[in-house]
Amino acid sequence: MGDKIYNTKRNIADKLDLPRDIILNMPQIKVTGNNEIVIENHRGIVLFDENQIKINSGVGLISIYGSKFEVLFMGGSTITIGGRFNSIVYEGN
Repeated sequence: MGDKIYNTKRNIADKLDLPRDIILNMPQIKVTGNNEIVIENHRGIVLFDENQIKINSGVGLISIYGSKFEVLFMGGSTITIGGRFNSIVYEGN
């Protein structure tokens, strides 16, 4: 059932020329240099420690690996994380 709803939303976004990420609640990840990441359309923090962060999203977990992490901003569905980043991994649903 979930795939049918997802496909319907995707088709509507395509036909109306609307941004898919907004219609499908997909996360947007913006990396600024190597010390700041902004994630929009997240659904909360699942795990947070100095070397790893897991963030829930509409497409599954997003894992961020590195060191010296800190939350710089969190409001609504946007979070800004500072630190040293090694990798970002989509873990899927």
